[in-house]
Amino acid sequence: MELDCTAVLADVWLMLDGECDAATRARLQHHMDHCSPCIEAYGIEEKVKGLLSRKCGGDRAPDSLRERLTVEFRRTVTITNVESPQATES
Repeated sequence: MELDCTAVLADVWLMLDGECDAATRARLQHHMDHCSPCIEAYGIEEKVKGLLSRKCGGDRAPDSLRERLTVEFRRTVTITNVESPQATES
């Protein structure tokens, strides 16, 4: 199953936190192996995670906060402009 970049980036934190199953991790890794923008975004998120870990003393967020953040990450949508066929006919 091919993943688009939006789906991959929505699950990057799950991958970084080791919270996805092996099959999901393999699909994400396969996509990133062939998509330099996604691997770059993964690297940035990895650095942010490391910085947060160092600055927050390794404290673990409450499960309710983690769940809310996961929902918000998944709701984030990348919007791209798509021309309609009518616009190109004019």
